Amino acid sequence: MTDSHLLRPSDLLEHWLGHRRLTRRVIEAFPDEQLFTFAPAPPMRPFGEMVWEVHGQTAYNLNGLLGGGWGEPVWERVPSADKTDLLAEWEAQTAQLERELPAFPAARYGEIKRLAWGDMLVFTAVIGAVDNEIHHRGQGIVYLRLLGITPPEFWER
Repeated sequence: MTDSHLLRPSDLLEHWLGHRRLTRRVIEAFPDEQLFTFAPAPPMRPFGEMVWEVHGQTAYNLNGLLGGGWGEPVWERVPSADKTDLLAEWEAQTAQLERELPAFPAARYGEIKRLAWGDMLVFTAVIGAVDNEIHHRGQGIVYLRLLGITPPEFWER
């Protein structure tokens, strides 16, 4: 993709980082004892598990973008059920995005790659990761409300 497209890479990065900042605040809003245990009804998962999924999909995208490896993702169901560990990994991955994504050439967002879930534009894969984060964060916001907790405002990124 070039700068004549809808978003410049710097805009895409800032958009993604804004979502990550908001998701972090949703994680922080959860009581420690509820993050990995509370789910409203089967087969819904606790928010902490969903955040680890988001982390894994982001790692998959970063691996593909930066290293060219778009093979099969490795999904660890829940690497840790500790909120502090999750937040530390979230911050480390966010720092990696901030540090390394600006070097990804804009034209490469228009390449088609074979991902685990089919052939798609690199841009579509990145937007899919952001969409997945938004989807699961929305679930987390509903969970917070069910727990009687006012969630962070979604527009404050």
